[in-house]
Amino acid sequence: MTTARVHSFETFGSVDGPGIRFVVFMQGCKMRCLYCHNPDTWKIHDAGEEYTVDQIIKRALRYKTYWGEQGGVTVSGGEPLVQIEFLVEFFKALKAEGINTCLDTCAAPFTREEPFFSQFNELMKYTDLVMLDIKHIDNEKHVELTKLENTNILDCARYLSEIGKDVWIRHVLVPGYTDNDVYLQKTADFIKELKNVKRVEVLPYHSFGSFKYEEMGIPYKLKDVETPSQERVDNAKRILGVQSYAEYEASLKK
Repeated sequence: MTTARVHSFETFGSVDGPGIRFVVFMQGCKMRCLYCHNPDTWKIHDAGEEYTVDQIIKRALRYKTYWGEQGGVTVSGGEPLVQIEFLVEFFKALKAEGINTCLDTCAAPFTREEPFFSQFNELMKYTDLVMLDIKHIDNEKHVELTKLENTNILDCARYLSEIGKDVWIRHVLVPGYTDNDVYLQKTADFIKELKNVKRVEVLPYHSFGSFKYEEMGIPYKLKDVETPSQERVDNAKRILGVQSYAEYEASLKK
């Protein structure tokens, strides 16, 4: 039986996809984002707790009455695609229960090479929505910010557009890194090339997770970076064409 290493659960997630959602935070991530607020999810081995598909579904179903028409289950991380074999089995079982599924990913593991590509396509059969983080549109800056390149991540975005999979784009606004009008416009131009983007979200940088770095003995390199002003957040939203959630919900009814 396939099992997964899980960091934690959130029972009433309101910012992890449509409606109220049960959120599974998986262990394991190869990115080292400077602003990551969950560095305790980076390790996959000897970390978190092990769960089977049935154990998680049983836990999630306790809260199904609160989900309404739009809610469901979101898998986040860490990076859930690190444990893609489990995800396929888990999402397939969720759809058998009639549960809406959402994948929150930075797509760092994405490749069109096998065996991953076939597994990814199988996963998409059972995925209702992908929430895709675009960390930085510039490859060099992406490496500086996350330690990994973005070429395969942008390829994942293009592929999701090719297959018509609904996507929400998330972009963290970090002063000195992504809070730059030139890069924001390049990000907006890239998003406009995609045919499947249903929503764009701007997430202001914050240092709420910095205490974890101290506990783990890891230097926090953004300790002098402040949360962006509301003016800069509004500027980013304007450039990226962000809708309010009310506008998004209204678009669903058209």
